[in-house]
Amino acid sequence: MGHAGAAAAAVRYLRSTGTPSPVEALPRPELRCVGEDERAPVDQAEFRRVLGSFATGVTVITAPAAPDEDTPAGFACQSFSSLSLDPPLIAFMVGRTSTTWPRIARAGVFCVNVLAADQSALCRAFARSGTDKFTGVEYDASPASGSPRLAGALAWIDCTIHAVHTGGDHLIVVGRVNALDTTDGDAAPLLFHKGRFLAHPE
Repeated sequence: MGHAGAAAAAVRYLRSTGTPSPVEALPRPELRCVGEDERAPVDQAEFRRVLGSFATGVTVITAPAAPDEDTPAGFACQSFSSLSLDPPLIAFMVGRTSTTWPRIARAGVFCVNVLAADQSALCRAFARSGTDKFTGVEYDASPASGSPRLAGALAWIDCTIHAVHTGGDHLIVVGRVNALDTTDGDAAPLLFHKGRFLAHPE
């Protein structure tokens, strides 16, 4: 499936009405920036090493359970950013092979939970696949979408999916903000740097 096909599939998810049908994860794209007989300009391991120098905050993206599902959807996400003030937009990036993204796309809504420094275990739980990530997790419903709002998070941002764009082996998801707030302005954020959580100085 090419870029246009991936974008079209995402739009179909968003426009879907009635009983949702099972959705398969998008296949890993065959993408090349150079010809078959050319050397790749950047080694993937080197790309990860250098980009790992950029410290990021950590979020968990959540969405309510579909009518035919027992649990909500959620995954840990570092690739998150504010995007626009007018209208209020945010963006996050998700791998095209993610099995959680189709569930969020079908919901059409999501909540961004900004994690606190003491929530690294929660982040690891939401980074796993094939498990019930909400087991033992305390949360309530966000006011606009009903998406899980995780207890202890520094902030939450309740959104409707506004647009989906392709970006190589990831999708760029733009959300329109419907409600948001902070919970503890004095707590430190959870940061990720060079492949590990960054310790905060006392």
